Amino acid sequence: MTASAVRPRNRRQLIVEAAGRMFSQRGYHAASMEEISAGVGITAAALYRHFPNKYALFAECANVTVDRLVAALDALPADASAADVLAAATGVTVAHRATGGVYRWEARYLERADRAVLGTKFAHVVGRVTGVVPDDLPARDLRAAAALGVVGSITMHRTSIAQRRAEDLLLASALRVATTDPTATTGGVPLVELPHQPVPRTRRAEIIAAAIPLFEQDGFATVTNGRIAEAVGLVPSAIYRYFPGKADILAAACLQAGALLSQSVEHNLTEVLDPHEALAVLTATYVAYSFGHTALTTVANAELGGLPAALQRPLVVAQREHIAVWEQQLRLARPELDSRQARVLVHAGFGVVVEAGRRLRWRDDQDNRDAVGALVLGALGL
Repeated sequence: MTASAVRPRNRRQLIVEAAGRMFSQRGYHAASMEEISAGVGITAAALYRHFPNKYALFAECANVTVDRLVAALDALPADASAADVLAAATGVTVAHRATGGVYRWEARYLERADRAVLGTKFAHVVGRVTGVVPDDLPARDLRAAAALGVVGSITMHRTSIAQRRAEDLLLASALRVATTDPTATTGGVPLVELPHQPVPRTRRAEIIAAAIPLFEQDGFATVTNGRIAEAVGLVPSAIYRYFPGKADILAAACLQAGALLSQSVEHNLTEVLDPHEALAVLTATYVAYSFGHTALTTVANAELGGLPAALQRPLVVAQREHIAVWEQQLRLARPELDSRQARVLVHAGFGVVVEAGRRLRWRDDQDNRDAVGALVLGALGL
């Protein structure tokens, strides 16, 4: 039997799916064409018959999820309800959760024209959702963005949960967010204290402080040690006196982010015993931290997957410990939830912060913090 006789007709689709998973897990620059071809069971040469280079494959992957969302929403009648629209978006996203992270974080590596096309498509999705979000409450566009943050959150973690259960859980959460008044925060979102980001007093700390905004602006892969060294006033070779490589700088920055958040949580939860109050404090702390340290949190969220496994491990452990605090309190407040459902909802709350924060352009004032906090509590079902 010849190779052409057994070649699947949907090979291009299989390639895009495998590449989407790889780009979502490891990032655009860390993923290789060899790894992608191995995931499909073909040679790299065969892969290049379908795509001339990695960028062309990446650009198609970045559009696939958004194209699916557009198609699903456009198939609905014009008078579809909020539940119908959000159910369609949730169904697509959950079904393709392994590849959906590409457009959320990695799309910054698209060329300007391709990024504009992707932005237009996503604006269409946001517009359709905004159109069905109830308009009898303030900040309709913010509630729509936050509801999509709930839906998209499933692409950013690997909690094992049945597809139908995930869809039901996320749809209910997104609908709650869509009908939450973000201005009604009385007694809901407490004031919290955050530890100040440490002033860099050593050369190592100065390097981390200089690298974080560069990583946020241009992406980890495109920032060179030379640029970091220049920002600190060093020659490039001097960086290696303090860090073995650029990945170690990123890992140190992520550890710093985790330590700041952990300190904040520990301080603000002191003497808090009621689980509802604890979740309000956790929410206010996480929102305040995200708005107060935007560059640090953006880098940690976007770049963690591209780190070598040995550098990732302590960061993943710290992240899981933080989520475990939320999970425990959420299950005490809502005992009908099992551990997997609770974790999915915690991540949904994080998704609200990301998308609502972006919508607000991370303008850090108490009104914005309170509004996002109220939407997070809505996502959790509190």
